[in-house]
Amino acid sequence: MRMASNETSPFESREMLATFVSSTPLLSESWRLCSQANATPFRTFVTERVGAAVYVAFSGVHMAGESDPNWRSLIPLDSIGGVPLFSSRRSKEGEEPVMVHAGMLNLFFSLFNSFQNQMLEIVGSKDTKSVVITGHSIGGATASLCTLWLLSYLQSISSSVSVLCITYGAPLLGNESFSQIIFKERWGGNFCHVVSKHDIMPRLLFAPITSLSTQLNSLLQFWHLSMTSPDMGKLANQISEKEKDKLFTAVVDYLETATQDGETSVPILFHPFGSYFFVSEEGAVCVDSSAAIIKMMHLTLATSSPASSIEDHLKYGDYVNKMSAQTLYQSNSMQKSIPDSSYEAGLELAIQSSGIANQESAITSAKECLKTTRRMGPSPTLNAASLALSLSKVVPYRAQIEWYKTWCEKQDDQMGYYDSFKSRNSSSSKRGMKVNINRCKLARFWNNVIDMLERGELPHDFDKRAKWVYTSHFYKLLVEPLDIAEYYGKGMHRTKGHYIQHGRERRYEIFDRWWKDETVTTGKEENKERSKFASLTQDSCFWARVEEARDWLNCVRSERDTNKLALLWDKIENFEKYAIDLIENKEVSSDVLFKNSSYSIWVEDLRELKQLKAKVQRFPHQFTGFLDGEVVP
Repeated sequence: MRMASNETSPFESREMLATFVSSTPLLSESWRLCSQANATPFRTFVTERVGAAVYVAFSGVHMAGESDPNWRSLIPLDSIGGVPLFSSRRSKEGEEPVMVHAGMLNLFFSLFNSFQNQMLEIVGSKDTKSVVITGHSIGGATASLCTLWLLSYLQSISSSVSVLCITYGAPLLGNESFSQIIFKERWGGNFCHVVSKHDIMPRLLFAPITSLSTQLNSLLQFWHLSMTSPDMGKLANQISEKEKDKLFTAVVDYLETATQDGETSVPILFHPFGSYFFVSEEGAVCVDSSAAIIKMMHLTLATSSPASSIEDHLKYGDYVNKMSAQTLYQSNSMQKSIPDSSYEAGLELAIQSSGIANQESAITSAKECLKTTRRMGPSPTLNAASLALSLSKVVPYRAQIEWYKTWCEKQDDQMGYYDSFKSRNSSSSKRGMKVNINRCKLARFWNNVIDMLERGELPHDFDKRAKWVYTSHFYKLLVEPLDIAEYYGKGMHRTKGHYIQHGRERRYEIFDRWWKDETVTTGKEENKERSKFASLTQDSCFWARVEEARDWLNCVRSERDTNKLALLWDKIENFEKYAIDLIENKEVSSDVLFKNSSYSIWVEDLRELKQLKAKVQRFPHQFTGFLDGEVVP
């Protein structure tokens, strides 16, 4: 078959990926631990080391919604245990905040301290190379939240420990913003949600089920007792066939309406995230598109029955045990019926593995659903190659800025790169205007790189590739001082606040992380003594810190509150020490020390203020006005 130039690959790999995963010990080991955790409900989670991998399984025998009368409350999520989540993301005006299920988040917080202590010990061990966090039912939602915390924590310390979350029949967890931000953080691949063809639990929160809270409580009690022991399930209050049918119909009908196109569609409060591993007696298929996941959730459940939708939640052990042999048998038995087209062959394999090949009414819709997830356009590898060509086209802009920096350092005004750009005006030569245009062009290029990466259009390891890490780092050191100069030169700090907290572009925060990960991974953190000053100041935010320090000095001159005054002096002295260390280590550009640079002026102002402060302390009766904040030296 001839490959179309605008396709990533004509062969659909969903069934192949599912077959590969099922052939590894990941599913069997994680399910074994889930079963163990469910059987010991007095323990919130169990851990087990298997070589360099550590498995952590959360019990599904919990009631996350019993304190929530409407079962579908969402609350914002921005940090866990003091660790900011999605730290490089700033909410845009009008954008829906990241929110998760209130009951599940509260349940997670009740378990977090014990989990955190054990997890810090596990990832701190040199023997730990990977962590697999798993859970069945509500335990899967807890596992997902724990995985988010661990991913954020490991990212903050630039750890190389890999993390995978595997859930079984887990309920939905968060809103669309939650789903999107996990995709943008490129953490989708860290989550594998195993969902059986008939299980209603992963689909419950799609529908408004407030009026069915009594049935839901009885259902959860039945599931929980059955997870602990099949015999104990018989002790639960049995749900009538009529109630089962009412619950099943409510979910199927709402999903059907939600997946329709046009005005007849209804809103969806909870959205899936990560990869979904749909399992059936015929095999498994892997889907990672949110829209396709929702559609497959409906198509597969619609072929079920009320009783099967409840019983299937307790059958994941059977699916896991059969899966490897079943997928191998299926692949061998299909050889005669596979179409000539590799793309169509992939679709056929996916349909048969999903367990709906015998449901004529669902096959067409399922094929259309899977086709929507087919990646069109150039592959990530080709995109990366094209981006390298685009980079070569913007290199001249960077070179012109480098030349401008050299020119500034040769001027008689002794202002340097930062202050020359900051003080430029409309009457200045075209040189500053040209540099500003180039600054904006480079910003557009790098913002596009970030956008492509977050859309999944670049290779997964793109941000680990040395060429792009070092190029972005050099760009940041060269250009961010100009951004800072523009910010303070136009007085934006007076309305928005200081640059680092209120004006810094997200791309620089991302490049900080790339560089930190690179230096930790390769061990190339520069510890060598420099024989001369750096060509570029190694802290790209140095001038923003200078501007804040200047503001502190101004506040000292007028502040009357002794406690606030002491805090200001602490900040000033800390920055003074920080700057001196940078200079002594020659990690600043030589123009930082120019006579008329903002830093040199700040140092002189500080020296005069310290002298005055010393006089005040020696002769307080002569400086009563100064002590009252009335004299500005």
